[in-house]
Amino acid sequence: MSVATFLGKYEALKKKGLFAIGSSDIGALRREGEAGGAAYQARIAADKAAGRPPHSCPPAKPAMGQSEFLNGLKRYPPAARDTTTIKMAVADLMKRKYPC
Repeated sequence: MSVATFLGKYEALKKKGLFAIGSSDIGALRREGEAGGAAYQARIAADKAAGRPPHSCPPAKPAMGQSEFLNGLKRYPPAARDTTTIKMAVADLMKRKYPC
């Protein structure tokens, strides 16, 4: 999923307010964010196993709150949002948050 799609779905849910509770998009956004985090953790583990310099240096249990994540996505210029995936964005955000 692209950053543009993610943010579009998020904004649509936000506009629905309480009526968004039954939407399948809530689960889809959650799964997409979790998949981005899992891909990031796999990349860190692969770098370590291969002896490559790490992409970033997170603590043992890295954490990112919802608003921090959303604000990070919104930092992408609109022109880049369509071509940036959530997995790429998570890696970028973690590199910014946990540089080596």
